[in-house]
Amino acid sequence: MKQNPQEVAGRPKKFISKETIIKNTEKNIRESEIGLEFGLPEERENIKDKNERRKHAIQRMKNEPLS
Repeated sequence: MKQNPQEVAGRPKKFISKETIIKNTEKNIRESEIGLEFGLPEERENIKDKNERRKHAIQRMKNEPLS
């Protein structure tokens, strides 16, 4: 089994801010919307569903308190 690189002994865990995660998710939404015009009907439906889940995840992250 391959070891998670962040769990290797002596290596600090990488911290990613909530803002960075939100920006990356928004970028993924924009990029996948470009693919909508090239995909097959089933693929387009999958992309639309995934983007809806991404939008809900962004909203949850924005509403959750800082930890």
